[in-house]
Amino acid sequence: MGRRDNTKTGIRHGDVETPVENIDLLIVGGGFSGLALAIAVERCGLKTVVVDRAAPQDVLGAGFDGRTCAFADASVRILEALEVWPDMAASAAPINDIRVSDGHSPLFLHYDHREVGDRPFGHVVENLVTRRALYRRLETCRHVTLEAPAGVDSLDFSDDGVTARLEDGRHLRAALVVAADGRRSQTRQSAGIRASESAYGQTSIVCTIAHERPHRGVACERFYPAGPFAVLPMVDDASSSASWPHRSSIVWSEKSQLAPRLLALDDAEFTAELRRRLGDALGNLEVTGGRWSYPLGLLRAESLIGPRLALVGDAAHGIHPIAGQGLNLGLRDVATLAEVIVEAREQGRDIGGEEVLERYARWRRFDVMTLIAVTDGLTRLFSNDVAPLRLVRDTGLAAVNGIAPLKRFFMRHAMGMVGDLPRLMRGRPL
Repeated sequence: MGRRDNTKTGIRHGDVETPVENIDLLIVGGGFSGLALAIAVERCGLKTVVVDRAAPQDVLGAGFDGRTCAFADASVRILEALEVWPDMAASAAPINDIRVSDGHSPLFLHYDHREVGDRPFGHVVENLVTRRALYRRLETCRHVTLEAPAGVDSLDFSDDGVTARLEDGRHLRAALVVAADGRRSQTRQSAGIRASESAYGQTSIVCTIAHERPHRGVACERFYPAGPFAVLPMVDDASSSASWPHRSSIVWSEKSQLAPRLLALDDAEFTAELRRRLGDALGNLEVTGGRWSYPLGLLRAESLIGPRLALVGDAAHGIHPIAGQGLNLGLRDVATLAEVIVEAREQGRDIGGEEVLERYARWRRFDVMTLIAVTDGLTRLFSNDVAPLRLVRDTGLAAVNGIAPLKRFFMRHAMGMVGDLPRLMRGRPL
């Protein structure tokens, strides 16, 4: 995939010289953020290598990942500008309304996308669809090479570049390395960048349900003491063996000690537990496909950059799935870093230089810190059953619902359309 540049130098060890391939950009991690960044910088001709431990045939298999992602409108604009969205659009369910409530309280917060424009708040897409679209787009990138399955054995940082030794013994020399290798990022650790972590004592249970009544593009998030319970609209699937074509994705946060028992229930018992939390708004329902679970916690790297290194996505920050902002935060990293890199390249500057990376860090700092604080605060505020706090929460939701300017601000924030936006987030190619 991609066209390999054959420019070589060498590293001498005694009388033996090891060949080194010179590239511009090394991206460690071939998840959504890593692939999107490689696609974003393609147009400026950067010689890019993406290294990922997973084989493409594994990550593109139907059983690899049963999750969905709620792409905020700004993220959709990024994917449109990267020419990835056309392969996703038919499988993307628009979010036209958002309803937020505290348990079964009659008070709730209602967002209607028509109050802020003609575009939905975002779209819900299965991860498999997104991954396949990114891979198809990557195949058209002439300057990008995907090395997978492969791993980075070591990184040697110096003032004028980074030498990466791959696990198969090959060496790459890059001006800039990007860590896109997830929460347990070995790249981040090899650069000596520490990360603070805290566990929420919650586990996210993810599954897909087929249901009797249409969802009408409404996304619901209901807060319970054990954690938030989200129902996200998906495209209908009349071809499945389910009793009804309407589908939604369930993202169910539960206390970690209870989650294994819920996952061990048979289909009828598990569905009954779902109905207790969901109610009858969607009518009869059944679980389709598998169930997945993921422990929830907060991670924050002490810095988004190091010498000739930038962090994006989960390598930089991992947040609670409350409000579905984790992937969107990573794509905003990508949009910002890509713009900074491309501008430096066009101006003839070193893409791994200190000034270039400092600009990326400054541009991202406020957004990252704000979203970490908001998601962490909401998780801790709603994950309890203290009566005075319930009253404060319910009153707050009702108040925001009744203050139009504040409500519109929160709606635009949910769409990712607040702040100093990079070009890709405005749907403009680099």
